[in-house]
Amino acid sequence: MLYATSLFITSQELSLKNYRSESLYPHPSRKLTEQVFIIIPSISGTFSNFQQDTNMNRPFPRTCITPDGFRYAIHKPSYLVSNFRNNTSVQPLGKFDDDSQHLNSENFPPDQVSVDTADIIYEIANPFFFRGATYITKSWAESRVTDPGTIALPPRSPSSLCKTLQALGHQVNTLEGRTQCLAQFPEPVLLAMAANSTDPDDLTALAQLSCQFVYDGNENPIGLRYQKDKHGSKPVITNHALFEIVVNNQTLPDTYKEIMVLRPGAQGNSEIVGEWQRQGSHVFEYLRRNSYIPWGHYAANMANDSIRYHARDLNLPDMNGLRHLYYQRTFSRFAELLGIALPETKRTLSEDELEDLRVRIIETLNADRSQTLQFSGTLWGWNYGFDCAASKYRLHASHQMIHQQFALLPTSASQHHLDNPSAACPWQTYVPYGCGDLIKECLDHYDTATGRDLFSDYESAIRHNKRMDGRDNLPASLIIYEDAGVMLFVPKAQTSQWELQLMVTTAGNILEADKATRKAINKAMLIAIKTLAALGAEMVSTIEYPKRLSEDSGQRLLYSFLPKLPFAPGAFSEAQLRWIVGHYPEDFARACREKAEQLDILRDNSPENR
Repeated sequence: MLYATSLFITSQELSLKNYRSESLYPHPSRKLTEQVFIIIPSISGTFSNFQQDTNMNRPFPRTCITPDGFRYAIHKPSYLVSNFRNNTSVQPLGKFDDDSQHLNSENFPPDQVSVDTADIIYEIANPFFFRGATYITKSWAESRVTDPGTIALPPRSPSSLCKTLQALGHQVNTLEGRTQCLAQFPEPVLLAMAANSTDPDDLTALAQLSCQFVYDGNENPIGLRYQKDKHGSKPVITNHALFEIVVNNQTLPDTYKEIMVLRPGAQGNSEIVGEWQRQGSHVFEYLRRNSYIPWGHYAANMANDSIRYHARDLNLPDMNGLRHLYYQRTFSRFAELLGIALPETKRTLSEDELEDLRVRIIETLNADRSQTLQFSGTLWGWNYGFDCAASKYRLHASHQMIHQQFALLPTSASQHHLDNPSAACPWQTYVPYGCGDLIKECLDHYDTATGRDLFSDYESAIRHNKRMDGRDNLPASLIIYEDAGVMLFVPKAQTSQWELQLMVTTAGNILEADKATRKAINKAMLIAIKTLAALGAEMVSTIEYPKRLSEDSGQRLLYSFLPKLPFAPGAFSEAQLRWIVGHYPEDFARACREKAEQLDILRDNSPENR
């Protein structure tokens, strides 16, 4: 039996807690030289979402949030490894500058291996236990402390295959010549150039190889060639992978983008059922009637006369339009469910009309809390950016043109299957999945353990945060931006190398968000995506964690911005919800603030930026 010591840190204090554990088996000759050990759950025990807190005779949720601030573990590994290897195979790996050999002898230790001072690892349980835990290697994080500006991706280098071919003497002065020349290359080379070229001449030639165009009298493309089939009609696409990749390259001339995918109808017959057109911005709302989301979903797409492929081109009127269509569709559908008359349709509702509709919905719901609506939750998401490897592995599930998707979630499934029906039991009601419901479960567990509201303690921990490295001479704030009822910040436990979160402090879903709060959400979202793009992020998935309409709790509306980085695509660690991060969250917040301060939306106080 071994006495071990585990160190837990809160942002308010350090507290050492002693544990007895029969499941820790260091080498018998190893002295206990460190105060921090990994505590392994008892082999005979069971895993759960809880840890037993020694100060209370009740379970405490697996979360970094406490009434005293953030808590996390510090692992200081020190151990011996028995050597069971039979053979030694020392071989030369090469030579140094003085021609002496470099051998692999270190790979073949003669005896047991002593690991005296392995890297220190910080482990931070996610605020919400269903999202796992984050691991920060101290040596990696320390390299970013003095210059958080190094937390960035370099811009893509200019790339042109046609200019290279021209330098080699090939005839690529005309579109026909370029197309004929590129047609000789293997497909993986074409796909790689479609994704990475910054030369419009490359991309127009690749577009010619991907589909068939129709032209005007001056040989300018004006549309695609279509063919009829039993399902109606479809464009003549000769290389689907090449078509999809080249049309998502922002350097492709806009004329080609519009013809190939942006003009209404180019991607199918989805009906346009909403529209926003103000301040030079134009957004369509498409109905996806045969959706992978039950009961259909909607997509707010930047229109073909407001092309936005990159966050730097996105402005506040654009974001207001994208979000307005989400608010409008959601409020109108709930109003219809409650029998509330809608304003005149076939036009965009004004902000004041939306607010009036929202207030009437809330009043109707509050007048009779017993009523059960067919739908009680919202779903909203945004996949920003696109990329695809030359091997045809798609790296992000989105079209590059900026768009957002949304739907309503049913309260319960009208039909479901039960293998062995029995008497009335809880599992005879099937509640369709909504990610916000998982947040509610975390709130319930936290309330049971502490008698407190998780989000109130989360906000307090953020506002009183202390640096993980203990330094008090460097910025400790996690907050990037604040406005009326909203806070944009870096989570203490990031589930993506560059995750940002947006917390709405005054509402649990968009129906609880008044006009001023909705405007603040829109602006904070734009700041978030522009800040991440300024750091070099090209692919970002953003999700909403909303409260159900039927819930009466302290759950707050939360958005998570999840960038995908080239060196961290996700593997078995991430599949286990173990998130590996190479910086302290306080340093990433500082890097974000430095980029955000340079954004026009914060520097320019003109009406369109307010």
